[in-house]
Amino acid sequence: MASSKRKYSGIERELIRALTHACETAKAEIVGFQWLTHEVDYQQFPQSLVVTWMFDSEAHKAQALASTDEARMRELTQAAFEEVGISVADIAAHVVFSVEQPARGKRGQGH
Repeated sequence: MASSKRKYSGIERELIRALTHACETAKAEIVGFQWLTHEVDYQQFPQSLVVTWMFDSEAHKAQALASTDEARMRELTQAAFEEVGISVADIAAHVVFSVEQPARGKRGQGH
């Protein structure tokens, strides 16, 4: 079990690094994009891996999803996965888009 935990710890570190790069790239390219985060259950890896791309408003999210920005975010996610050696059949099943809610305390760790 310890070996498995160590393996996933390394994947997690590399995934965070790769997604941070994707995030910084998207901030420079996509209007209204704020940050991204990911969730994963390593007992069901990589099927459970989901990356959430967060926007500052519904309008900016809708604008991005109605343009080539949606494909770009999926492309950046796919590139991050590949950089870490994660293979998925359909990247769209691992990407969601949301809007940042007004702060009411601390939010989860983003990239």
